[in-house]
Amino acid sequence: MTERTADPRDPRPLLGEPLALDLLNTRWAGEPVNDLLAEPDGHEIWLATAGLAGRCPADGAGLAALREAREAVAAAVRELDAGGLPGAGALAGLDAVLRHGRVRREASAAGPVDLVEVDEPRWLAAWLVVDDFLGLLAQGPGRIKKCAHEACILHFFDTSQNGRRRWCRMAVCGNRAKAARHYEKARP
Repeated sequence: MTERTADPRDPRPLLGEPLALDLLNTRWAGEPVNDLLAEPDGHEIWLATAGLAGRCPADGAGLAALREAREAVAAAVRELDAGGLPGAGALAGLDAVLRHGRVRREASAAGPVDLVEVDEPRWLAAWLVVDDFLGLLAQGPGRIKKCAHEACILHFFDTSQNGRRRWCRMAVCGNRAKAARHYEKARP
């Protein structure tokens, strides 16, 4: 994958998660919920932050495919959040995106090379997202977590050694929860 450096225009509160969760986190808390992909400019910003600018088209067709991938990942993650594994409906959504591409292996002097091929360029980012999500599931579905703060809707991949990370960002959501607990204890 390409080197990832956040686009300075990216307004999202949590960056740097694996590609699938980074796409899922293009929606974040607000009234109404903030959505980076609501406008074409947001699509371009997300592609840049994801390291996919120049590789994937920043057009309406690419945005539609990416939104479809986001919905498929969101459906699967909702079932993980509920304590289960993705069911048939969620898996069908993921498979619908995966049908648009494949990995072709080639031999090279430096060793084997995996090449992603898609039936139309608009599906490349979407396919890469769903492929990344399957990789996260293989590493452990229990590591895909929703932030424990009740007002936060962000998700993260827990890479802590003991798997007990609770907050998308300790400095924000974790501190809010700690401050609320402290306030409750200090109240007469």
